Amino acid sequence: MVSETDCLFCRIVAKEIPAEIVYETDRTLAFRDVNPQAPTHALVIPKDHYPDAAALAAADHGLADEVLRTAHAVAEQEGVAGSGYRMVFNTGPGAGQTVFHVHAHVLGGRGLTWPPG
Repeated sequence: MVSETDCLFCRIVAKEIPAEIVYETDRTLAFRDVNPQAPTHALVIPKDHYPDAAALAAADHGLADEVLRTAHAVAEQEGVAGSGYRMVFNTGPGAGQTVFHVHAHVLGGRGLTWPPG
C-alpha cells in the first residue's frame, strides 16, 4: 500500500486515527465526515495515497471506478440512493480541497440545491 506518513487519511487507513467506518473493500474505505454538511455525509477514499482525483485517474486503471462503486454502495447502505445523492471531488485548494488524499464526498438525506456554492 502506498501511503504518506503525514497524511490524515493514510493514518485513518492505518488505523492510527479513529474514524467511524461505514464501508470497506480491499482497496477503498468510507467513513463519516467529522463536519457533515448533510444528514448523510461520508468520505470515500482509496487506501493507496493519491493527492487528488486527477492523480488517481492517471495512476491506476480501475481504482477510480472502485471509488465510485464504493460511493454508490454507501449511498445504498445509507438509504439515499433512491431519493438522490451527490458525489463531490474537490481537486486543488482553489476548489476547497483541504486534505490532499483524493476523496469523494457522498452527500444526501436532504434537498441539495444547485449551484452548490
